[in-house]
Amino acid sequence: MSSTLRLAVIIGSVREGRFGPVVANWFAGQARAHGGFEVDVIDLADYNLPHELPATPLVMAPNPERPGRGEELAARLAAADAFVIVTPDINRSFPSSLKTAIDWHFTEWDRKTVGFVGYSGKSGGLLAIEGLRAVFNELNAHTVKDYVSFSRYYLLFDENGVLLDPTEFEDSATRLLDQLHWWATALTAARTVAVPA
Repeated sequence: MSSTLRLAVIIGSVREGRFGPVVANWFAGQARAHGGFEVDVIDLADYNLPHELPATPLVMAPNPERPGRGEELAARLAAADAFVIVTPDINRSFPSSLKTAIDWHFTEWDRKTVGFVGYSGKSGGLLAIEGLRAVFNELNAHTVKDYVSFSRYYLLFDENGVLLDPTEFEDSATRLLDQLHWWATALTAARTVAVPA
């Protein structure tokens, strides 16, 4: 088995003028430098999943036919050993586009590990992160303790998307990536064991 794990970095906001790609690109660079992951940046703006879900719940029919490029998204999520969700706070929660993408999938999150990078004005995305922890717990995914948070993100990056004072955030990213790597290694091995009925 390869020691290199697959990490999907998911850009959760699809709004026009969003800042998510800047944050995601920075974090993806940190993940590549970490050396323990193959990194796949997934931009939900590239997929147009409808908010209306199939009549049969995904827990009962975990492989529904997904519209548009939804099958491509499902394959990329299924291939990942770990996820990092890049999310803003929007009205004290996470974007509806992110919830839609989560809800269209079930087995893709199961027994995998999830980390978070948040950004917003005051809270740095922490309100969205707290909500997402409960959602992923329901999907039998493990969320790691550490995270990266950018409060007043618009003051932290220059016009080229470069962090002005990166040390604190690089340290946070390293802690997050180390935790993700440990859990992803453990859970990848554990997924080879049958789940008790």
